[in-house]
Amino acid sequence: MFISMAKVALLLATLSELPRGAQVAEFQAPNQDGKVVKLSDFKGKPVLVYFYPKDDTPGCTKEACSLRDNYARFQKAGVVILGISRQDSESHKEFKAKYKLPFDLLTDKDGDVAKAMGVDTYPLVGIHKRQSLLLDGDGKVIEFYGAVDPSTHAEEVLKQIEAAAKPAPAQAPAPAPAQVPAKSAQP
Repeated sequence: MFISMAKVALLLATLSELPRGAQVAEFQAPNQDGKVVKLSDFKGKPVLVYFYPKDDTPGCTKEACSLRDNYARFQKAGVVILGISRQDSESHKEFKAKYKLPFDLLTDKDGDVAKAMGVDTYPLVGIHKRQSLLLDGDGKVIEFYGAVDPSTHAEEVLKQIEAAAKPAPAQAPAPAPAQVPAKSAQP
């Protein structure tokens, strides 16, 4: 029996994903200004934690700018955005300033945050894969995005957030049970 390397890679990728409802471990990491940011700083708010390979590369720039361009919609929904990669604070500061990104970029130098959250790295080079987690206000996984398209990811997440925020349609009352006429007591 032959199993292709692509199938093995897909299987390994799905094994590391955190399932919906899983509690994410508390983490902390320095942002672009060197300030330590903790997940618990956002208790009670949904958080999109997006991991990306490297500052100022074409795909990462496209994704970051798409999140920036949709930032008002994320804010309206009360969602905090945190970008995470292995680059240092200085690289993040330059990337954030160059593209006027309105959200924090965190440094995960050793990859510990990514590993704890089930995010894969590219073998040999060790940089984060483009994967994201949408967390609820208690730090539980709403969605793990394992295959992110940088040009459509912001819209994909927003659609899910907006769909979850819509009230459930009102249900029509159940029909009354059919009345069975009473039998008369006459013989």
